[in-house]
Amino acid sequence: MTDLDAYLASFDGEPGYLDWAAFGPLSPAVRSEAQGDTELLGSGRRTSIQLVADHVREARDLVAELIGADAEQVVLQPSTTYGLMHAIYGLAGGLMLGRGEFPSLTVAATRASEALGTLQPQWLEPHDGMITPDVVRDALTDETRAVAVSLVDFRTGYRADLPALREVIGDRLLIVDATQGFGVVDADYLAADVVCGHGYKWLRAGRGTGFAWFGDRALERIAPVLSGFRGVEGDLPVDDVPGPAASAQAFSVAGDDTLAAARLATALREVADVGVPTIEAELAARASDVMFFADRYEIPVVTPREPERRAGIVTLEPAAQDAAPLAASLANHGLTVTTRTGRIRVAPHVGTGADTLRLFGDALAAFASTRVW
Repeated sequence: MTDLDAYLASFDGEPGYLDWAAFGPLSPAVRSEAQGDTELLGSGRRTSIQLVADHVREARDLVAELIGADAEQVVLQPSTTYGLMHAIYGLAGGLMLGRGEFPSLTVAATRASEALGTLQPQWLEPHDGMITPDVVRDALTDETRAVAVSLVDFRTGYRADLPALREVIGDRLLIVDATQGFGVVDADYLAADVVCGHGYKWLRAGRGTGFAWFGDRALERIAPVLSGFRGVEGDLPVDDVPGPAASAQAFSVAGDDTLAAARLATALREVADVGVPTIEAELAARASDVMFFADRYEIPVVTPREPERRAGIVTLEPAAQDAAPLAASLANHGLTVTTRTGRIRVAPHVGTGADTLRLFGDALAAFASTRVW
């Protein structure tokens, strides 16, 4: 059995799950690791506790490996949002971002601006919601110091072109929310300055498995405003308050959740063993399968068709009168998707099998048979 075969076989959930962009059911390896480490932490033995704690180093090493960076520039976080808040609260000047971005970005930018007064959000509102290099180029000003963008847009599935954005913004900082693409998209992360992600979706690692990478330019320009006692070099800082660490460790608050780190490390190892390019190719095929059925039953798709401009999210935009009946048909056929503001987000993974795709096709056929033109 090849690494890919083993990876595909690890998707052991019931047929019908097409909501990986919302939550990734934990993989068997992650579940097993979590159970074993829980027992170790229950032993009270120092060696057992340290064995679990070593997963923090392992997880950081694996994140760095997938980014192509130094592990000293990686810090574990409770979620993507925590990493983005560290980056955004430490900025001064204009921060350009889409008003339709996931709230991890928009709320952090607004709160930082209101609380500190040093950050000025510069809102982008493209008609299709897609933050393209041209949209950014046309909106840049002399006050723009950073641009924040999702690698894969949670609404449309549009995949940002990080190298092109880097070319457009020049020496400004590029902050990336990679949650909807990390581990399934072979992106050039080194075109960015900050990359934040989370393992609870496509990585199948559960909640609490966030991480952030801060490149050299980010470490120079972003102040560690939210730095806590674990954000210093050396041991616990008692009787003294040293300055923040020079590495990404500065962007940490308290101790790491070692059980979460164990889940993240296990999930990342599964991805690294298969290879992100292999996973990306398989996921592109599953997304194409979803688009095939949508086209067959004439349901509009807003997600870009080009494989390099999408990942695993396929967003359907039926006519207003069709949204509720289509959502009902999907639910009646045992399919789990996300329905929001008249759109239906379908998110397969590489392990989405023929049985689930068959259910999806049947649901669309049933809807189409009762549709009134």
